[in-house]
Parts: sequence; structure tokens; C-alpha cells
Amino acid sequence: MNGKQLCIHGHFYQPPREDPWMDTILPEGSAAPATHWNERICEESYAPLAWARRLDGQGRIIEIMNCFEYMSFNFGPTLLTWMERKAPDVYARVLEGDRASLARLGHGNAIAQIYHHIIMPLATDLEKRAEIAWALADFESRFKRPAEGLWLSEAAVDMRTLDLLAQAGVRFTILAPRQAREVADVGQLNWTQAHEGNLNIREPYLVELPEGRSIAVYFYDGPLSQAVAFEGLLRHGDAFWGRLSGMAGQGLLALATDGETYGHHFRFGEMALAFALSQARAGVEGVELTNYAAYLAENPPKRRARIHENSSWSCAHGVERWRSDCGCATEHKPGWNQRWRGPLRDGLNAVKTRIDNHFMHLGAQLFRSPEEALIAYGRVLSGLDTDKEFSTAQLRPDLSPDQQHTAWKLLTMQKWALSSFASCAWFFDDLGRIEPLNALTFALRAMQLGRRTGLDDLEPLLLSYIGQASSNDPALGDGLDLWNHEVRHRRETTETILAQALIRLWAEGRLPLPGGSAEVPWPGLSVQVRVSGEDDQGHSTGTACITWTRESGTDEHDWTWELPNGGDPFAGCIRVGDTGTKCVPAAYIPWGKRQALALAWVRRVEAETWQRQVEESRLGAHLFLPFREAQHTQTGDECWDRLWSPLTWQWIMGEVTASRDFLGFLLERGREHPERHLLARRVGHALVDLLGRPKPDCQLVRRLLERAASVGLEPDLRKAQNLYWTRLRANASALEAGLALGFAPE
Repeated sequence: MNGKQLCIHGHFYQPPREDPWMDTILPEGSAAPATHWNERICEESYAPLAWARRLDGQGRIIEIMNCFEYMSFNFGPTLLTWMERKAPDVYARVLEGDRASLARLGHGNAIAQIYHHIIMPLATDLEKRAEIAWALADFESRFKRPAEGLWLSEAAVDMRTLDLLAQAGVRFTILAPRQAREVADVGQLNWTQAHEGNLNIREPYLVELPEGRSIAVYFYDGPLSQAVAFEGLLRHGDAFWGRLSGMAGQGLLALATDGETYGHHFRFGEMALAFALSQARAGVEGVELTNYAAYLAENPPKRRARIHENSSWSCAHGVERWRSDCGCATEHKPGWNQRWRGPLRDGLNAVKTRIDNHFMHLGAQLFRSPEEALIAYGRVLSGLDTDKEFSTAQLRPDLSPDQQHTAWKLLTMQKWALSSFASCAWFFDDLGRIEPLNALTFALRAMQLGRRTGLDDLEPLLLSYIGQASSNDPALGDGLDLWNHEVRHRRETTETILAQALIRLWAEGRLPLPGGSAEVPWPGLSVQVRVSGEDDQGHSTGTACITWTRESGTDEHDWTWELPNGGDPFAGCIRVGDTGTKCVPAAYIPWGKRQALALAWVRRVEAETWQRQVEESRLGAHLFLPFREAQHTQTGDECWDRLWSPLTWQWIMGEVTASRDFLGFLLERGREHPERHLLARRVGHALVDLLGRPKPDCQLVRRLLERAASVGLEPDLRKAQNLYWTRLRANASALEAGLALGFAPE
């Protein structure tokens, strides 16, 4: 390595969004048209970074770069769990990026991250140990190697956290320059005060810890990182590179940036990053790319540092942003305050204290060591250990099935209790936002599991604290109002679970006939539904088995579904057993879960409608007769207009021949047609299917694109281009398809 080293770090994180019963993310209205914010940010940031375009002067693609191969990064474990399930192509590129950097540098670009993104200085010792152990287990499971570095949530740090990191084998972490308090040469006592203006951020520092341990700390370039985030430095790739190369010098130039900056905050920001990375990759102006671990291996710390205890990168007051009205906010709206932060923190702390005591007391009868069982549970969550391996190592021998069931419930209780402390619950400006309400929902689930294992009802305790908090929006009221209107009804019961299972089967067109059965799976549980027949009043009846993930046994129930004929399915009633208890789903199922069921229905119906329209429109081009005399549009054009999408599809896919007037109609009506973007995606999917075949018909790909262009449609080509780049670009016979997809000639 020469003297000019560059490392650009991306922090990729989303707060836990999973419903703590279903363990799946529900629709979030503010993210529309995406289903939720994980999906939206993945589409706008993570996927573009995984396939970042580099263009020539004519706008043609010369390279699709996996930025994760050339930048340092950390991903939140809960985010990667979602990506693995729902965005496997992006997830695979993240893993590939780390493998490629490991092969190139001897050290991978990926570092770990605190599991639930909790503020570590505000956590108990048990919570600190669990969050670190779970994070490292998750990292090892995914990246197939131990983590060398770890990102602290909000870079929030104290000496105890650093010591626990070192004990766990972590070699380094990354902090903001203003978190350094003093520096001195290794082996010397020449301590001097440090601040952002005099700190040399071009080298790692050694932080000495108790019992002879130590850990390396990097301090990123604050002004340059700030310019990327807030000053529009990503608007032009050459300007970004010019700033980087101009500041590169002896040692390491290191930036720490929010992953959402690339694409979500600044559209095409990933292209500016890709340009800068490509320049450094080529060694332009003598700059070389590296990562923190590789640089540390060749440049052991020569200086020591002492940190400001309980400090962070996004709060000038240390860690007060996550427990008090310190003045830090995102919008600074007139008249608003964040006094709600204290009661929220205090209430969740009070609940967690009771949960921990319950876990330790009851767990002593079930686990060999409750504390070590909780630490090891991360290996089960990550897949490093099976349930059986965990049980053998951690549970006491000769437990009854009910006792084993209770032990797993205690661990799930702790998982959701920890989730309630994710930092975003306090970061923003109001108690009524998604994040605080999610935190309270996680606590609700943990308290429910506590009660199911013998703990007192902790809801009154929590309400005694959050009742002291208020939203800044008078319409939302205080903490009790939010609890009653937004949180409490999220609690699942047998009736609400069965209601969702039955309505989902109906929505997806899978509701069995009498005598049949079907399964409704969620990551957190599954429901096996069997339909028996009808009761004397004509209501559907049956049985159901609810199986909880990682909990032994099943809950079996008889049910009756009183569904109005031809009416709203949410207006139906579920009766469980013969107790006469009823549940009105519309009253008990919260908005997000009803929206998920509605989405299942609309997607099925839309797909069936589209397929029917495509089949029935095959004659359309033949029946669209040429215009006569001064005619400029088709007779009955409003009817033809409603069929624009399937008719255009037929033309593009080569199913029909077309007259000049027919093509003119498709072109003119398609300019502002509401289904234009949907059809563009459909054609894009068709191109992916063609290119994914064992022997792609590249001439057909070209013809489809030419036909689309003839009617003014611009298909969504991103995934087709990605597939071509990763699978076909080395194949000379595929060049025709590459040119049609917008690639420059090799």
C-alpha cells in the first residue's frame, strides 16, 4: 500500500419493524406505494448500490458495479434477516461484495453491528453482552467468518462497551472525531486534549481497557462525511471524486456515511459513489482503496486515545437524545418538544427490569445458566445452532415438555423486550411516530409472554410512565391515548390469529372446501386450517392448529366463522370453541394487518384480471379497424382506452400484427395512461424471464424493445440489465441483447 489510502464506510440500518407475533413486516402507509420502509429503501438505496451504473458520455452503460465490493459497510442484523427473505438478489450481492474484498485485501469490507441498534451506554451489562454476542453470531452465520470490527449504534460508546467488544474478539470500532477526549503516543504519558480541529484522523488509535485488554478505534473525517450527507456532494461524481482525491494524503482518509444517502436522500447518489470508487480502484492520483481491517493489519496504532464517556455521533449532548428533551431533533418545529423521551425510556426500563428478574428467577429452574442461555440464544436466531443443539447445551436435563415450552417463551420474551430499545424510538420528534409505537408494541408482546410464563401483568406499570408523555400533535393525545388507540389492539389473541388466517385464505383464493385443509405461514407462527362444514345457521366451521416458531407443541381450536353473505370479510365474526366468545376482526385487527390482508386480495384479483384481459384482447388488433376520411380516433375510444395495457402488451410481445392507426392509438393514449408504469414493469419482468432461460433468445429481446419503443413505452430495464451483466456479458452471442438494453459496445 502507498501513502494515500481511502475508505468510505456505509452504515445500513432500518429499525425493527416486524410485528412481534407474526414476525413479519406489515404495510406502513407513509412508505406507499412501497409496502413498508424496508422495501422502499431497499429499492431506492440498497439495490442501486448493489448494481450501480457507470455510464459513458452517451449515457450507455460501461459497467455495473457492486459498490459493496469496494466500500466498507455494516448492515443491521434485523435488516439482513428481512433482505434474505424478501430481497435475496440484493442480499446475495452484499455477501458477494464482502467475499470479493476479502480475496482482494485479505480482510472483508463487512463489519458487524449491534443487534437491535440499542444505545449501549444506556443498556444493562446483560443487555450489552447479549447484543454483542447476537450480533457476532449473526455476522458469522452470514459472512462465514468472524467479524473484525463492529459498528456501535449511533456510535454511542462507553468504556464498558469497548471492554466487552474486546472480550468478544472485536478488534476495532468507528467513532466521530469529537468523541476523542485525549491522545498520547503509545507507551508515553504525553496526554493532550483532543478535539475535531486538532485530531489526526488518518490513523487508528489504541484505547486501553481493564485487565490489559485494548481495542483500536478509528475516528472518521467529520466535515467530509457531513458534506456527503447534507451538502449535496453526491450530485456530481466528478466533484465528489475531486473532493476525495484533493483531501487524500499520507495515511487513511476515512468517511462514515448513512447508507440511505445513496439513492434515497440523493437520487443517483450511488452513481456518484461508483464513479469515485472506480477512480480509486484504478489508482487515479495515487489513491488506493482499502478497508478498516486491512489498514489496521498493516498499520498498528502508534497513538493512544481516551474517549468521552457516554458520547455519540448524532447528539451533541452525549446520549441524551435517547432519554431526555436535550434539544436534538430532526425538524425543529415551532412549539414542539421531546419531553416524551424520558417517560418512554423510564417506562420501558421499568418493564425490562421486571422481565429480567422474572427471566433469571424462573430461568434458574429451566436453564443451566439463564444468563449464558440468553447470550447463546443469538446462535439459534442466526442459524449457527439448531434448536436441538441449544436445548442440549443450555436447558436442564429431564425437563417436561411444558417446561421446555416455557423456556423458549422466556427467550422470545427477551428478544422482543430488547427490540423495544432500538434507538429510532427516541431519535425523531414525536411520540406518535411509527418508531415509538413499534417500541411499545414490542414491549406489549414481551409483557404478554411474561404473563404466559407466570409474570404479573406489567401493563399498569408501563402506563404509569407513558401516561406522563404527550404527542406534539393534539389530535393524537397523550401516551395513554396512543396506547389505547394505536398499541393495545395490536395484541394478538386466538380469535384474531384465526380471523387473519381465514381471511387470508379467502383473499388468496385458497379457502378449502369442506373436508379440505390449508396452511397459512408467517415467520413467527403458522396456522393449519381445516374446514369441517356448516353449522345449523349456515356458518362455516372447522378446526385449526397454531404452531409458534421455536416453541414446542401446538394450540388446537375449534372455530366458527360467521361471514356475511357477499359482505365485508372484516365484518365477520370468529367464535373459538363453544364458549360463545366472538371476535369482530374489523374491531380487533389493527390497520397494518387489515392492509396486509387487503393487499393479498388485490394482488390476486389484479393478477387474475390481467391474465383474463390478455387472453381476451388477442383479437383487439384485428378488430381495431383503420380510420376513415377525417377520423382521428377510434369509435368507442373510451372502451379501447381501458384495454390499452393488454393491447399494448400483445403488440410488444409479438402476438399480433398492427395497422398504423392502431400503433398511433397506442402511442398517443400511452403518453399519460395510468397503467403506463405498471406495464413498463411487466415488460421488464418478461425480459428477465427471457434472459434467464438456459438459451436466451437475444434477438427476441431486441425485437421486444424495438416494439416497446415504437409505442413510446420505456420498460423497466434495471433487473434485465443486472441479469445481463452478471450472466451474459461474456457471451459474444448475447451482444445484440446488451446493445438493446443500453450497454456500450465492449
